[in-house]
Amino acid sequence: MAKVMKAPKRQLTYVTDLNKCIGCQTCTVACKNLWTTGPGQEYMYWRNVETSPGLGYPRNWQTKGGGYKDGEVQVGKLPPMIDYGIPFEFDYNGRLFEGKKGRVRPSPTPRSGPNWDEDQGDGDYPNNSYFYLPRMCNHCTKPACLEACPNDAIYKREEDGIVVIHLDKCKGTQACVQSCPYAKPYFNPLTNKSNKCIGCFPRIEKGVAPACVAQCVGRAMHVGFIDDTNSSVYKLVKQYKVALPLHPEFGTEPNVFYIPPVLGPKMELPDGTMSADPKIPLAQLEELFGKQVRDVMNILQAERMKKMEGKESELMDVLIGRRSADMMISPMT
Repeated sequence: MAKVMKAPKRQLTYVTDLNKCIGCQTCTVACKNLWTTGPGQEYMYWRNVETSPGLGYPRNWQTKGGGYKDGEVQVGKLPPMIDYGIPFEFDYNGRLFEGKKGRVRPSPTPRSGPNWDEDQGDGDYPNNSYFYLPRMCNHCTKPACLEACPNDAIYKREEDGIVVIHLDKCKGTQACVQSCPYAKPYFNPLTNKSNKCIGCFPRIEKGVAPACVAQCVGRAMHVGFIDDTNSSVYKLVKQYKVALPLHPEFGTEPNVFYIPPVLGPKMELPDGTMSADPKIPLAQLEELFGKQVRDVMNILQAERMKKMEGKESELMDVLIGRRSADMMISPMT
């Protein structure tokens, strides 16, 4: 029987403009340093930036299963540790201070990692292409992790819609890890508890933007309450409808949205001329964000043309984000 979830009073919503993400991993580092430095959390990256197309983190997460099918939560696979990348260290002390010979090598030998295939993408030069895909817990409207937890350890906060794990109630069944199709809960083997992104709610409660948003050097991220018609997230998701959820077919109704990347330059033919086909295939973006991608591309192109012709475009102004304050929660409480 499906659990009855009380709808939150407000829903915190994130939007990332993939045209502005430069893959610097600043958000990854900010989140890591703030939340996952404890024992058993070495392999955890609540926030990570992947190269798409690519295997992702954990590897092949898009095929692990979970989510909903015909309204029923699905049990997916538990990713093995090798798919996250077993944490490795460098013996700098031995090489620099103890006289050990040879190059400093990682131990154990790395086989995978959170950005293992970074910048590889797809295709052959000069027609190769890729873009960066930041990922975090989607704080879903229908969180499969919450539905699957047999101990009622996961709940959706009434005041902001953030999905969190009550660690005192968690029994370490890993049902949340299996059911989340985005592979964003993680199991801590030392504490026998599951951990996941908490939406930086202690910062939200103090009127401070989440670390990943505040530290984004490319101003690619927006955050706010979706019911605030003055917020950039409302304008991007509801008004202009150019921000889309990742894999909507998973059925969890994510509250993290993305501005798809423009299709970019055209394919180069052997004779050096340009074809009509873009390097980033539209089908690739539709696989990630659904069939609405085509409509989004048309809207973005039309609004860009307005700006280039010297006309007004509120959408372009929102996406440009000249002031970071305009891209963050307003009001903050």
